[in-house]
Amino acid sequence: MKIALLSPAGAMHRHNGSFGKAIHYAPLTLTTLAALVPPELNATVEIYDETAGEIPLGLEADLIGITCITGTAPRCYAYADHFRGRGIPVVLGGVHPTLMPEEAQLHADVVLTGFGEFTFPQMLRDFAAGQLKPRYAQEAGYTIAGRPTPRRGLLDKKRYTTMNTVEAVRGCSLPCTFCAYPAAFGSIPYKRPVKEVVAEIEALSARAILFPDVNLMADRAYAIELFTAMIPLKKYWGGCATSSVGIDDALMKVFEKSGCKGLLIGLESFNQGANRSVGKHLNKVESYDELIKKLHASGIIVQGCFAFGADDEDASVFERTVEQVIRAKIDLPRYSILTPFPKTQYYAQLEREARIVERNWAMYDVEHLVYRPAKMTGDQLLRGIEWAWKETYTYKSIAKRLAPFAINPWLSLPTNLGGYKGYADKFHQFTRQVMCDNSDIPGIGAAK
Repeated sequence: MKIALLSPAGAMHRHNGSFGKAIHYAPLTLTTLAALVPPELNATVEIYDETAGEIPLGLEADLIGITCITGTAPRCYAYADHFRGRGIPVVLGGVHPTLMPEEAQLHADVVLTGFGEFTFPQMLRDFAAGQLKPRYAQEAGYTIAGRPTPRRGLLDKKRYTTMNTVEAVRGCSLPCTFCAYPAAFGSIPYKRPVKEVVAEIEALSARAILFPDVNLMADRAYAIELFTAMIPLKKYWGGCATSSVGIDDALMKVFEKSGCKGLLIGLESFNQGANRSVGKHLNKVESYDELIKKLHASGIIVQGCFAFGADDEDASVFERTVEQVIRAKIDLPRYSILTPFPKTQYYAQLEREARIVERNWAMYDVEHLVYRPAKMTGDQLLRGIEWAWKETYTYKSIAKRLAPFAINPWLSLPTNLGGYKGYADKFHQFTRQVMCDNSDIPGIGAAK
């Protein structure tokens, strides 16, 4: 049996888009699925990640699996239709098929909903036995304990800044109204046994590790246990946390001792009302400057993520945010537009208010506008985010944010200069026409 696993990408994040290698780490979804293929099937597996290279339209396989998020859904469906037209069965899974299974079923022989650690192997066994079902759903009693090691060797390591991505915690229990993760998978954080995580890290023989988990602080006791166990390993690591790390001195100390060199934190807005309106109650705007100072004092650089477009924000938000980002010396700012993903509380709110104006899922990539803002025009929001990206990543602004270049310049400089500066410079190129055009896939035209 030959299995091909595909990860299509939106135009901005495609290999020929604007997401440079310096900010592009190896994903875990497809390498984990490859590791879950039952050995008795004697299957060969190939992985095609469109953020790193082409998906060949003429590829040969007995079965194709496609992972799909909302922003890539139209392209995933285009590939699925193409390969099914060639007589190859297609399986769709991921966040968007979990949120919209009936829609996904129109383009697939099989739809997997929820997490796939158990359903994916069972689906493959059924396929081999000629007993394939159209739908497989996450079962009760789910766990990520005992998961096999991802097959990283199936990826082209030259395409990524690091191959050393490791999962420890899956999920988050915070009530952010815009987040698709709990809408799709629930609000239970699943934790791998600490011994398994440590064993995987030791087997990598790598000095630096990246945790792509959405919230490493989802369970404080677990975080303390994990990073205490990592102290003897003498590794460097980066991951995602919440702004509450700034008031948890014990946890921050463990982070520092265990080798933390960078944290991504969803700060969202310098407007407290905007944070409150989307359920980001943990974020305290008045403490942002002190948070950054404390993290810098611990040798930790900060990727601060901001989302424009909340109902409390007007057109002054862009200049104010950039000024405060520079003043606070946030090492790696990232901007997005609040996006109402299907089945989220935020989507339901905007739908009730008849404010959603874009129905093409390709535009739901958090950098494009799909609804009517409350206190500014759509044009002001689009021009504002483009200006914020460009202004923040001028050489002058980079120098102001990073000076005196004492906090891990080996990490902050490449991500600024080789990563997000290029992303900012190309931001204007990705118009609606570009984002929605899948005409490179036979039989598919530019979407309307």
